[in-house]
Amino acid sequence: MRFVPAIIIAVALVLAPVIWVLLSYFLAEEDFQGSAVDSGARIEIEVLRQQVEDLQERLSSLETEVARLPSGGAGGGFQVDPNDEDAVLNSGPNSILNAYAQVVLIAGRTEVNRGLEVAGPDYLEAKLGRPREVLTDTCEPMTNEALKSKLVLTQVGPIMVNMLEPAVESLRRVFANVERADPDLYARINTSGSLCVRRIRGTVDRLSTHSYGLAVDLNIDGQLDNFTDGKTQLGLTILADFFHAEGWVWGAGFRREDSMHFEISRRQLDEWLAAGLL
Repeated sequence: MRFVPAIIIAVALVLAPVIWVLLSYFLAEEDFQGSAVDSGARIEIEVLRQQVEDLQERLSSLETEVARLPSGGAGGGFQVDPNDEDAVLNSGPNSILNAYAQVVLIAGRTEVNRGLEVAGPDYLEAKLGRPREVLTDTCEPMTNEALKSKLVLTQVGPIMVNMLEPAVESLRRVFANVERADPDLYARINTSGSLCVRRIRGTVDRLSTHSYGLAVDLNIDGQLDNFTDGKTQLGLTILADFFHAEGWVWGAGFRREDSMHFEISRRQLDEWLAAGLL
């Protein structure tokens, strides 16, 4: 029976590359476009990814155990507990309960915005002026009268926001598409804030996009994302496709990853300016 761990390792070593190749193929074939996103498929892919990672960890542990086994002798044989077999064969998640809030690695993080660019503090100030002359690290009221006149405080889909009117209408379309395509995800969307007139923390006088009411922070089930850890909630990766279709940039692609954050892209801002909406 001492050969059982070695057999398990051999089988796992054969299956793991096959699973990984298939996983990579399906990920490469993904081309989610707005409301066409298949949330069920995305969940299954992420669950499979997690199972591969769990298998790799278990392989490492089994290799260590095998290395410690005696080289021969009946007395040193490896005894398999039938109760442990289920743990070996069925490790990893086997359901998608609470999958939307599950934390996963952000695949292809630097490419998630696919051609969309941030407007940036300097561009926003050049196009819209300053929302407030004196900035601090805390949220304060907007004093720019031209911008204030376009602020809207309202319920949009599942959340309350305070944002510029064109951004509100765009966000309304995003959530309407999410509700049609994936009502379960829609019901679990929460916000961590929208308008917040302040400087970017760690800077002297640079404006956050939140200062203009052109950004919103979201989460699933009220669970806040850990800043800059390269991971996010699975539900946010699905939402990102809907936002991209409406011209929003996802903070997961920032140098300092911030995957709760969604903001209007430069392209979308320019379209609104050209249309006289801002």
